[in-house]
Amino acid sequence: MRRVLAILAATLCLTSIADAHHSFPSMYDLNKEVTINGFILAFLLRNPHSVIQVMAPDKDGKMYRWTIEWASAGALERSNRSVAFLKPGDRVIIRGAPSRNAADHRLRLDFIERPSDGWKWGGKFD
Repeated sequence: MRRVLAILAATLCLTSIADAHHSFPSMYDLNKEVTINGFILAFLLRNPHSVIQVMAPDKDGKMYRWTIEWASAGALERSNRSVAFLKPGDRVIIRGAPSRNAADHRLRLDFIERPSDGWKWGGKFD
């Protein structure tokens, strides 16, 4: 009986870990691309994915808080991207794959530009 309970507990733990790190194709439509132009509210350097919160209009001009998923904290830090790199109020242009549920206002970041200094990033992290 103990063995069965131990196996059940281990299965539940592994399932929770797997759910915490989702598959991008299940969350985002990788065959579509959305571009937003707005202002950073917050940049959260964290794992498994860093997040940029941006206030920007949707295609109809209505303002929304967008949640943009980027790379892990470790990958960004190895590329000299600290939490101070993107500041609240910075205007950014972001291109990425939209959430499968458009009402979520979420993107998986493919490209980001900060027009104030011309900084751009587009690509993949290891």
